[in-house]
Amino acid sequence: MTNIKEYFENKEKLEVDLLFHITKGNLSKEEFAKNLVKAHIEKAKHNLDLTAILKDKPGFNDWIVIGLYYALYHASLALVANKGYISKNHTATWLFVIKNYSFNYEELRLIEELSITKSDAEFYTTLKKERHDASYSTDILFSNEKMNEFKSKTIDFLNKCEAILEK
Repeated sequence: MTNIKEYFENKEKLEVDLLFHITKGNLSKEEFAKNLVKAHIEKAKHNLDLTAILKDKPGFNDWIVIGLYYALYHASLALVANKGYISKNHTATWLFVIKNYSFNYEELRLIEELSITKSDAEFYTTLKKERHDASYSTDILFSNEKMNEFKSKTIDFLNKCEAILEK
């Protein structure tokens, strides 16, 4: 995937890559999509709850990362569904969120708390990479401090998604 900063700076690249995913069937407009918003938010919270359970079990930080990532992903899928689309691809999901829920710098000064920022996007890609490493590495890679940071950012993102969906 392209560096996330590039999508915020190059809207043409964002459009081209998003069109690719639409053409491949990874992202599609569906009548029933809006019915999935609540279910995706509930799934995000479910995954977040799992991370709280695992926090009390030493040695499961890799699974905490996986749970946090999927909380973030389902919150993103809720945003996609809110616009009447479904996504079958992680990258397509995030490109759609960037296009439909991010704002330029001037707009951000007014409504940053209700927009998806470059920082949110960078966290998404970081957690996606960490989730990949947690899933496929034979090492246990994550400190408790890192887990606390990831969890805090995931909760912030989920709260932001819920606020966006309520407006």
